[in-house]
Amino acid sequence: MNVMVIGSGGREHAIGWKLAQSPRIGRLFFAPGNAGTSTLGQNLTGLGENPEKIAVAAHERNVELVVIGPEAPLANGLADVLRARGLRVFGPSRAAAQIESSKRFAKEFMLRHGIPTARFAVFTDVVSAEAYLEAVDYPVVIKASGLAAGKGVFLPKDRQEARQVIRDMLLGGAFGAAGKEVLIEERLAGEEVSVLAFTDGNTVCPMPPAQDHKRLRDGDEGPNTGGMGAYAPAPICPPESVAEIVRTVLQPAVDGMRAEGCQFIGILYAGMMLTHQGWKVLEFNCRFGDPETQAILPLLESDLLEFFLACCDGHLDGLVPSWKPLKSICVVAASENYPDKPVVGRTVTGLNLRADQTVIFHAGTELLDGSVKTSGGRVLGITAWDASLKDAINAAYRALEQISFEGMQFRRDIGKKGLRMTYAGAGVDIDAGNRAVTLMKSAVTATYGPEVLAGVGAFGGLFDIKSLQKMKNPVLVASTDGVGTKVKLAAQFGSYGSIGIDLVNHCINDILVQGARPLFFLDYFASSHIDPEKVAEVVAGIAGACKTAGCALLGGETAEMPGVYLENEFDVAGTIIGVVEREQVLPKDGIQAGDVLLGLASSGAHTNGYSLIRRLFDQQALEKWVPELGRRLIDALLEPHRSYLDRLYPLLEESGGIKALAHLTGGGFIENIPRILPEELSARIERDSWQVPVLFRMIQQRGSVPEDEMYRVFNMGIGMVVVVGRDRVDEIQNRLGEGCWRIGEVIPLSGNHKVTLA
Repeated sequence: MNVMVIGSGGREHAIGWKLAQSPRIGRLFFAPGNAGTSTLGQNLTGLGENPEKIAVAAHERNVELVVIGPEAPLANGLADVLRARGLRVFGPSRAAAQIESSKRFAKEFMLRHGIPTARFAVFTDVVSAEAYLEAVDYPVVIKASGLAAGKGVFLPKDRQEARQVIRDMLLGGAFGAAGKEVLIEERLAGEEVSVLAFTDGNTVCPMPPAQDHKRLRDGDEGPNTGGMGAYAPAPICPPESVAEIVRTVLQPAVDGMRAEGCQFIGILYAGMMLTHQGWKVLEFNCRFGDPETQAILPLLESDLLEFFLACCDGHLDGLVPSWKPLKSICVVAASENYPDKPVVGRTVTGLNLRADQTVIFHAGTELLDGSVKTSGGRVLGITAWDASLKDAINAAYRALEQISFEGMQFRRDIGKKGLRMTYAGAGVDIDAGNRAVTLMKSAVTATYGPEVLAGVGAFGGLFDIKSLQKMKNPVLVASTDGVGTKVKLAAQFGSYGSIGIDLVNHCINDILVQGARPLFFLDYFASSHIDPEKVAEVVAGIAGACKTAGCALLGGETAEMPGVYLENEFDVAGTIIGVVEREQVLPKDGIQAGDVLLGLASSGAHTNGYSLIRRLFDQQALEKWVPELGRRLIDALLEPHRSYLDRLYPLLEESGGIKALAHLTGGGFIENIPRILPEELSARIERDSWQVPVLFRMIQQRGSVPEDEMYRVFNMGIGMVVVVGRDRVDEIQNRLGEGCWRIGEVIPLSGNHKVTLA
């Protein structure tokens, strides 16, 4: 059987190489092919992507099957024209190829068919796109909707860069027609994997999962490329995960295409990411991946031609592929100045490879005067396979050492992710975790008293409660909380210790409003990768705040989760256990109209409102010295959350006086004060009874935030509200001292407003 392969890259060379092994193959033709494909068959130049010329050339050579490699001719409808000319074609129709050629179509298709993917929006004008960019509270990825040769995806480091990317696409024409429509998409965090599958439009037959390396340089640094290498199978996606992806992604996509009248025949490629919510689709491709193909096809024991024909003829359900139980890797050798403006015309040497289970796939090469010359950005793909990935990696790089052309560049870390067969291999460094425990241990144990029987390093903390025997009716009070998106600013500016203080003091205040004093605290720290010193700094802040409060830091958990958090990001949470005599539990009965509201000064924004704050101030503004604050803005924003334990608990131990406490966190005055009031009562806040700190006025002005909304989001300088009977107000206010203001009173409920801002 004569076969024509459309394309000129490493993917097409790999397809031809595998087809040449079929006992049914006759002659192979490549249009236009490269220097490598010319050793397998005949290169046909001058056809371009002209359907008529290709059809004529195929009929003249008795071609019975055309395999279309690249996405561009598929998107332009080459498969439709060739099928109309009576040729068997492996590749989807123009309508089906929209799943790659239009990211908008793909995303909306996924929504229609319940396929898991990231949140997104599509824009054609800058104003709407930038408005959306300011409204979302998650990191974004920006994509050109059309085909951009794998280079139309951007991961901006901040909103300023995101705005510039949008303008470059929509106004500057950076990607031509492909960038006239822009997707702003939620940036998912996790490990990526490529899952390719044969399909006849009904049956889905998956291949071993592969991991591509898109960035130009080691460590996933540098600009995006078409792909600098790949390996397969990827251990991050074991067989049970492949089965799940087939069930939740690939099969629904094939069924959805058929239901919408555009049956998909060919290779369906799902770019997947393992997030904390499970597998989600990053993108679909309508063809073999490049360079994934070069890593996958050497593992196929079955006849590739049989699978192509079964897909074309609708009989894929009768075939089960056989895969070698080996590991494979492809390392790309690229031209100088790739991916921007590759330098071409360089002579390539060292291609006479003598090694088993290693092959050189040509991509950007051509034969000129008997020599192989570079003709594109990605020049070669050096592929090796072996029983272990480590051996395959070594073999590929040994072969690469023999190859030379001026300006050659390649990554030296292809496949190293696949060596993560241990916990550390999945990105989790147990040794780093152990070192973090060692560094934090002294700070933690400094919070211990004789009541702590087992703490850090144990499977569970032990706390002796015999001291509670002295209490009449002890009630345990528990609370769990975090510090919200303030952690993002802390990570950005390396203020790890202050976040630990924030966490503890926030939780202390949350049980203080029940009248409780803290007994012990448990912390949770999670990040993409454990940096022992950073973890120790956070926990030292936690321990210091616990010690100040007379609270034992009983234990905690440090989790390294590279598939959940973005690089250098972290999160913290804490659980606090306290105790209070039953008769002293707050809020007390007897709150009535006429009771006075006292406000205790906050230390700043505490831990609420940071999603808005981060949108309002860029790096330059945050680092600016603000004379009115007497420090940089970032220093004011990272001021630790104030604890009110030392000021309030002595009064709480006494009977009477304080009737209730409201900790002003997320929801500000509007949401928090009603939580302590009987249904028939409300509160009136006199906004001119204290001076709102400059910080909050800066936020309000910068964001043009309505006044009432400020009091809904922020504490506005009041961190704790104290409800006191009118007969005790002067006494309590005097004892609480400076930074305590009479800010309002309890009033009868009138209408639906539980809080009135006067």
